[in-house]
Amino acid sequence: MFIRYITLTFSLFYFLIAPAIAAEKTLSWAGCGISKKGFMKDLAEAYEKKTGIKISIAGGGATKGLRQVATGKINLGGSCRLPLILRNKQGLRHVSDKENNLKIIPVGWDALVVIVHKDNKIIESITPEQLKGLLTGKIKNWSQLGGKSDKPVNLYVRRGKISGVGLTLRQQLFNNIDQEFAKSATVMKSSGKIEKAIEKDPYGIAVSGISSSRHRKVHLLKLDNIEPTMENLRQSKYSLYRILFLVAPADYAKQPELKAFVDFALSIEGTRVIKKAGTLPYRLGLGLLRTATSFEYMRSMGIVDKEGLYTLGGN
Repeated sequence: MFIRYITLTFSLFYFLIAPAIAAEKTLSWAGCGISKKGFMKDLAEAYEKKTGIKISIAGGGATKGLRQVATGKINLGGSCRLPLILRNKQGLRHVSDKENNLKIIPVGWDALVVIVHKDNKIIESITPEQLKGLLTGKIKNWSQLGGKSDKPVNLYVRRGKISGVGLTLRQQLFNNIDQEFAKSATVMKSSGKIEKAIEKDPYGIAVSGISSSRHRKVHLLKLDNIEPTMENLRQSKYSLYRILFLVAPADYAKQPELKAFVDFALSIEGTRVIKKAGTLPYRLGLGLLRTATSFEYMRSMGIVDKEGLYTLGGN
């Protein structure tokens, strides 16, 4: 009788305090601002509603997301680029040691879009070759882009060569990770700051991710007359893209709280949250790998996969 009483008391105690314990538990996520604004906030809110476990969300860029997970400073991260590939003294390519102690899990696709001020209707579409000329400084005014205006184009780019947008443009558009961009461009620290600058500059132009820029008051240009929509991306019609990754520690599968969130993100329920937020879920855009991927991007993916960082199913 006494044992039954103790068992009943313990069970009642557990069911009363378990929700409180879950509510107090917080996981940390930081990284790609485009993932943050595009779907991660929605995914974190849905997960908290389902489990009571809160996920604190911070931006900071893909590099921060990758490297702070690798060093254990945060639980999870977000990256809109692949880990950096370097060459050793023998010339062999390998993943940077700073971004190696982790797993990257593909959860979505992001179209890279050319954005201008919401009232700028000088042009409606741009070609890949024109975009190359713009980014390298060969194109300096709107008439060179086919517009009826001699006003100069005010180009905005991310600082450095390893940002999510910057590295992917070099891989996917130029097929050259060392490509230099125009020295005359205005350099900014984040995609968010660039998007805000375009909102204010009538003649500004930049490249950002559709997952975040669609939330801004900007005008999205077509690429080769193809609109950057989720459906065109899914059908592989829109060719400039990158994969959005959830970043986790290398041994995350042995950490129940982290594995539970990864499983949720990859589940049917999580996929619906990502899609409802306006981002194309990874499994719905696999055709892009066959039709619109540069050699440089695929080579980097192959090296990341060979070194055991890439995990499709979250294992």
